[in-house]
Amino acid sequence: MVQLIRGVFFDIDDTLYDSTKLARMARENSIKAMIDAGLNVAGEKELYSRLNAIIGKYGSNYQRHYDELLKDYGVKWNPRIIASGVVAYERTKAGYLRPYPGTVPTLIKLKKKHMLGVISNGLAVKQWEKLVGLGIHHFFDVVATSEELGYSKPHTRIFEYAMEEVGLKPEECVMVGDRLDTDILGGNRAGMTTVLMKTRREQEPTGREDTPKYEICSLCELPPLLEGLG
Repeated sequence: MVQLIRGVFFDIDDTLYDSTKLARMARENSIKAMIDAGLNVAGEKELYSRLNAIIGKYGSNYQRHYDELLKDYGVKWNPRIIASGVVAYERTKAGYLRPYPGTVPTLIKLKKKHMLGVISNGLAVKQWEKLVGLGIHHFFDVVATSEELGYSKPHTRIFEYAMEEVGLKPEECVMVGDRLDTDILGGNRAGMTTVLMKTRREQEPTGREDTPKYEICSLCELPPLLEGLG
């Protein structure tokens, strides 16, 4: 007997919107703004590369990436230059934060038949900022973040918590995400049906545990896929 799918859970970045493109644009614009404000130590490409390295070193939630960039070049701390980078970044993010095409119609369609949730690694407020900024926060019955729970994907506990909050069993749930090493691996371990959103990077499974059950290139493909699951 085919188990009825009652719950659909999503990652956020590069699943509900193009976070890779947005981050690239925001960082590029912040570099241009810092150069305009007086940071004349290197070209845009070198500064962008160095900024990416700093973000990789300290993590995306670190608050002083631009301070570290100046320090990296031996430039005296300059609040005008740093503020110029921050403002350019935030304006770009606010101006271009949009869901992938088809995301909202898909969520509307799914909401009629399924419980919907988000399972995301990161700071709770930042994840909610994304959902609110995208204009889709009201669709979700549960939002599980690693900061609040103390567990990060692929740990099964964050998936289990999300399912428990809406009273569903793993066999009744689908996990949709763009990363094999977090979304798919964790979803499989938790007993969910996993769907890889092929939007961000070329990836190859390392084994059975991080191999998705299904793959899609657009969220528009999800409703008919779920219909076929029963």
